[in-house]
Amino acid sequence: MNSAELERQLHYPLGDTLPAPGAALEIAPGVKWLRMALPFALDHINLWLLRDEIDGRAGWTVVDCCIARDEAKTQWEQVFANELEGLPVLRVVVTHMHPDHIGLAHWLCERWSRDGFECRLWISATDYQAACLAARSTTGFGGEGAARFFALHGLTDPEALASIRGRTRYYPNLVPDLPQRYRRLLDGQTLSIGGRAWRCIAGYGHAPEHMALHCEDLKLLISGDMVLPRISTNVSVYELEPEADSLSLFLASIDRFLPLAPDTLTLPSHGKPFTGLHRRIAQLHEHHRDRLAEVRQACQARAGSAHDMLPVLFKRPLDLHQTTFAMGESVAHLHALWYAGKLKRQLDADGVYRFSN
Repeated sequence: MNSAELERQLHYPLGDTLPAPGAALEIAPGVKWLRMALPFALDHINLWLLRDEIDGRAGWTVVDCCIARDEAKTQWEQVFANELEGLPVLRVVVTHMHPDHIGLAHWLCERWSRDGFECRLWISATDYQAACLAARSTTGFGGEGAARFFALHGLTDPEALASIRGRTRYYPNLVPDLPQRYRRLLDGQTLSIGGRAWRCIAGYGHAPEHMALHCEDLKLLISGDMVLPRISTNVSVYELEPEADSLSLFLASIDRFLPLAPDTLTLPSHGKPFTGLHRRIAQLHEHHRDRLAEVRQACQARAGSAHDMLPVLFKRPLDLHQTTFAMGESVAHLHALWYAGKLKRQLDADGVYRFSN
């Protein structure tokens, strides 16, 4: 089934309506949708404003931030002027540590800490620590370690590996600083936001400890990157945790949304708000089941590396930036089959991991 047919199984209550740059659309009482541009193939991120009150102080909670760049700061200033109804930002909730979600957290918290009140970052402890590590090293995004890991899984082109070795500032360029203090989010924790209960739902496989937020009263799910309407979430293995079974973790995580009401309006980080959450979860399972079957079949024909599986999993040309993400996804699919006992792994004489039936 092609992507257009899959998308027709979902419903977009707002149709093709999108927030204008620097402006917001009200999704529900006290809930506003922002959309900011990204300079990547995935060219936007959705952010959310939730009407709130903390310690008797009226204001707003921001959910996710965009990467650190002047264009995003300009749009935020327009939002502050036009969408906050003269009230301050009280806290910044970040679903996970990827740059488009946490990049401006430090700037926002610093911008709105005033008069003895500290605008606090709220995030899972795992993702806060992972963000601190990524901001101070090259782990997961480039450098010598990433090049060695990708070579171990079959990416041996010298030019590509040299480019990966040289990409040592990817994360810090997008996340130049982080708040020095944070408030920890835990799975099952309930946040009172604007007098309504928002429950944290932890997810794994895409990020170390992603937090989605569900409001039963409003029948809203801020799904972050765990459930997206048009594309499948990137689920990768990187050199920091080279034996991870990320895909199995991800697939188990999305099933944790199945108890939510079928008419829940899902607010994703990319794409448009939609209903049809249960159907989308089924689609994601079907997608990965098909990809796993294709990878297993390819490895039955001939032992293969993660690099060998790229044309099996991705039917389009990939530039180097896309290849690094694709390599992580390829390893994740191979590991899922390996841990399930459906493939064997062997380190060949050429120093490359190859998987076979």
